[in-house]
Amino acid sequence: MPVQRLDGNAPASIEVETRPHGLLVKRMLLITFTVVLSLAASSELRVALAHDGLDPFEVVLLLIFLPLFGWISFGFVGSAIGFFTLISGEHAGFTAVPSPTSQLRCRTAVLMPVHNESVDAIFGRIREMTQSIHAAGGGEWIDFFVLSDSSPAHGQEEEAAWREVAGEAPIPVYYRRREQNIARKPGNIAEWVRRFGAAYECMLVLDADSLMSGNAIVGLVSIMEARPSIGLLQTVPMIIHARTLFQRWMQFASEAYGPIASAGLVWWSGSEANFWGHNAIVRTRAFAESCGLPELPGPPPFGGHIQSHDMVESALLRRRGWAVHMVMVRGSYEEFPPTFVDYAIRDRRWMQGNLQNLRLVGAPGLSWTSRLHLLIGVSAYAASPGWLLLLLATIARMAFSHNEGFAGSTLTGVLSLTVVLLFAPKIMGIIWILANTGRRRAFGGVSATLRSVALDVILAILFAPVMMMTQTAAWLSILLGRPSGWSAQKREPRRIEVREILPYLRPHIALGLLFAAVFLVDRITAIWLCPITLGLLAAPWLISLTSSESLAERISATGLLHVPPPDLGFEASKIEQFKTCASD
Repeated sequence: MPVQRLDGNAPASIEVETRPHGLLVKRMLLITFTVVLSLAASSELRVALAHDGLDPFEVVLLLIFLPLFGWISFGFVGSAIGFFTLISGEHAGFTAVPSPTSQLRCRTAVLMPVHNESVDAIFGRIREMTQSIHAAGGGEWIDFFVLSDSSPAHGQEEEAAWREVAGEAPIPVYYRRREQNIARKPGNIAEWVRRFGAAYECMLVLDADSLMSGNAIVGLVSIMEARPSIGLLQTVPMIIHARTLFQRWMQFASEAYGPIASAGLVWWSGSEANFWGHNAIVRTRAFAESCGLPELPGPPPFGGHIQSHDMVESALLRRRGWAVHMVMVRGSYEEFPPTFVDYAIRDRRWMQGNLQNLRLVGAPGLSWTSRLHLLIGVSAYAASPGWLLLLLATIARMAFSHNEGFAGSTLTGVLSLTVVLLFAPKIMGIIWILANTGRRRAFGGVSATLRSVALDVILAILFAPVMMMTQTAAWLSILLGRPSGWSAQKREPRRIEVREILPYLRPHIALGLLFAAVFLVDRITAIWLCPITLGLLAAPWLISLTSSESLAERISATGLLHVPPPDLGFEASKIEQFKTCASD
């Protein structure tokens, strides 16, 4: 697994040449519609602001607004395309992986990297997945590896659980713990590739909280065998085991709106899709020859080991000609952080990795689609400080230029269009769910679906400014040179008390008070800011309430946030039973 050059000249040899067909037209349509919407809105805003000439505050407003509206437009256009492909039947949505037409021919390894995770939860999932793989007919050809980066004490617990599970598993289950945790998860995978990769045609990479059915795993292996030009197949995992209100809300949103966004992404990315680092199958030789990651010069957070390795690895696979596809198949799941706090910690780590990738956008030999994926990853985090700057610039314009804030029909129209584009994917989600009898039933019926979407909209509006401020603070932390570190991710639910989280939300509350004070100067602007103000001031209580399991159960009992059951081929509740028994 040679280390790849990300500067200088691109590698001369190409392993497999795959040329996407018809994708250029699709991408030009996507970009054209995005640009047209962005320029139209920006032109309207310029006209609204320039009736008496542009002052410096208004120039700043325009410069910030254009890329922000472009980001919203890009998301809207992608979702609209996904919606039309789903509603027209061009894309089938989430489907079962076709069963292999013949017996598998090549060996595959399922890899689960772990780092100080709940031992009972990990091996409960492994127990069910190994049995499911065997039942699906893959037992002869598929081995399971647990790749631990845990501490020595935690490793002893893992090894004891592994001996128990491996002794009864119908397929081989191996365990090894690294003494030196070099380069985190990508280093863990790379070490396995160098030591054992030559024995396996493919490797299916999981996260510690991943869960996949045997049918999905065996089906993905058979696709890789039938299509030798494919280097990577990325599934779209749905959320499972949601217990807190925060998790159930995220689970409903991913089930209701995720298929639309995913179908749009599949439509324009084609054979140049992205890698999300888990719930994906990779051709081992292609990965070994293409994806050896170098260390970036300089200290963290911008130097050192590459954190958002998955996006870079998919770009490097494409650089050597391998196809990278995203597939929407049933039977692929992951857990979600139980609270907003746990989500923000993980998001901070992802942000650092994505900002680090700015240094790699210009790497030689990458396709322009791979560069676009890297830029999308960065822009997803650039939006939060951008919105905050836009709001502050609007208030400054009102205060220092003696102009009206959000008053004026044209400016109000632009803001209304922004709101429409932001919430249009949710409307598309409602239409997509209600258009099919089976889907309506799976989401609890028409009434339950509409009430669930209403609750989702309220939570989304209130949490948006909280996330904006949280991500902006993370940006400042990274720019000040503070790396995210590598702590074990908390996956077990816990109720967060208001007094516990309040000290960390002082900047949120201070900003909320600033926005509330705008009411004294301009009531129309204050009314537009009201949802943002309310979300910021209520942040401690929102985070505390959504961390509750009991509240989630009471809401669920009313039929709200109901989602289709998982398609795993086995009872997911058995894993919870195993965890309880193991703890006892």
